[in-house]
Amino acid sequence: MEDVRWPAKQLEEHRLEISNRIRNLFWTVSGDYDMEFEPDTEKYVYSKQTVLYEAVKQGAFARYFDQKKLGMYLMKKLHFSAGEDILLPLAGLCMDAAVERFIIRKRLGTKEIREQAFRELEKAEKEQVSDKAGTDLIHRIRLLYIRHVLENTDDEGMDPQAEIALYKILSLKDAENTEDVINVIDEIYNHVLDPSFEKRNGNLEKILNLPDMALANDAWQECMTDEQMEDIIQKYLSNLKKKMMSLDIRNKKKKRFYFSPENEEVPESSENINPQAVRRIREYVELNYGKSYLSESEQARINRKFCTGIHKNCILYLTDGILQNPVIKNNQYRFSQLQFEKNKAYYGNNHWIIKRNISVLAESLKRAFIIRKDDFVSRSDAGQLVPERLWKIGRTDDDKLFNRKKRSDDSEFVIDVLIDSSGSQADRQAQVAAQGYIISEALSQAGIPHRVTGYCAFWGYTVLQRFRDYEDPRETNERIFQFRAYANNRDGLALKTVCSSLMERPEKNKILIVLSDGKPCDMSIQRPGTRQPKIYDGEGAVKDTAYEVRRARNQGIFVIGIFVGNEEELSVEKRIYGKDFAYIRNISNFFRMVGTFLRRQIDME
Repeated sequence: MEDVRWPAKQLEEHRLEISNRIRNLFWTVSGDYDMEFEPDTEKYVYSKQTVLYEAVKQGAFARYFDQKKLGMYLMKKLHFSAGEDILLPLAGLCMDAAVERFIIRKRLGTKEIREQAFRELEKAEKEQVSDKAGTDLIHRIRLLYIRHVLENTDDEGMDPQAEIALYKILSLKDAENTEDVINVIDEIYNHVLDPSFEKRNGNLEKILNLPDMALANDAWQECMTDEQMEDIIQKYLSNLKKKMMSLDIRNKKKKRFYFSPENEEVPESSENINPQAVRRIREYVELNYGKSYLSESEQARINRKFCTGIHKNCILYLTDGILQNPVIKNNQYRFSQLQFEKNKAYYGNNHWIIKRNISVLAESLKRAFIIRKDDFVSRSDAGQLVPERLWKIGRTDDDKLFNRKKRSDDSEFVIDVLIDSSGSQADRQAQVAAQGYIISEALSQAGIPHRVTGYCAFWGYTVLQRFRDYEDPRETNERIFQFRAYANNRDGLALKTVCSSLMERPEKNKILIVLSDGKPCDMSIQRPGTRQPKIYDGEGAVKDTAYEVRRARNQGIFVIGIFVGNEEELSVEKRIYGKDFAYIRNISNFFRMVGTFLRRQIDME
């Protein structure tokens, strides 16, 4: 290819010609002329061969691997606070190693472009790695890789960490799929570049299991309608793809960026509060969860009362749900309606098991309350005379010659049912809805006032969805099938809020039943223009949730944990709820486990 350099002042005049040249190179290598590709014409001025080779490399990766799958992994890794300035350059090196054999062996004309590009990169990188002790490890790794490509073996000054990374990168010369590339990137990042990352944030499985919606949260700049959420993820992915494909990185002042729909980078500013952004977030929460049943003054009051300490800058949002009180019937409304129908279908398919659970649990509770409400007789100095005791007159000091009937004055109970509605419940939504329905129906049949609430956390909001209130008629129980798993969960704040209103009830005996998976987790979602709540995860979240359980018990509330998660999380559930928790493995046994705890409490009081 001819070496034509365009001076910066002529760039605008020849931009279209340059763009077409780079695009054609990408399309030729990828074999897909319908694929979108945005050339970097600005960098072409000072790094022509590098820009051309990036088009070759990206075309090859698009042809033989899955760009979107890699991009989604990188987005999720960044969501868990991975360093963009080291993760993306590492990805670029790994991608280059994976496609090298396709570029060199199958497209001989690109070998020269690659070699010239790496010579440009070596010159720029040498300036960065002038002082080994003061240079970022990622730059030392890059320089070592560049020299390997250029067959420059004079690398005695390089450190062992960089060499370990190099060997792992070079192992991708035989990569069979995108998963191989992801595994190597993750291994190098976690064990070489940031050894504490996995302990802080979890392993690769946890990263990949992050719901896509969380990525849209990170990509947020303006509140989008749900019809635009997929589009915003794609724009974020496109912006990220440019960076991960680039082999040209330079030292810059480190700062965290947020991505906007316009592909602009916006520096973090925790102090810059934007009232318009706050309002738009509120509107978006309304679109996803329905209108709140609280007035603005009531909303402000509960936030001042409960959103303190570890929950500072969080916002409580109380609603009857999107199906009960939607702003508009949007995609979220339709998704919720679809899940409602799935939950009802599960009930229909398991009708006899669920009905039996309800019937047996209800009868068990009724018997317990009948016994408790029965009048009992005690000896007294007034009441109904017992002739058999008359002999005591003048002979003993015992003047209790009468029996008096006394009515139990503490037989009234009230129960709150709190259901974890976070995204980790997504694989068992119908089962969780059925469990909540079983409890509610049994309590209704037994005549016990109760409230059922779902909770999750979204963009700093802790959403409490009221499926039924204490005095609602039995028909209201069907709303529990509107349960939908979504977003994160800030258990401590939900418990604190629900227990406060439960304590205001007149009944002497109060019970709280919590259906959860034992994993309190609300990662700090960065919302430009708003105050940021603290990350709520790991040990801190577990301790906070356990504290709220202990506090509720100290107030006289009997708290039962119903564990509906995976067995590996069981130890966390035990730490939070102590001995008063039940592990439900099979819904057919649900009534027996729940009934045992409730009967025990009724008999104890």
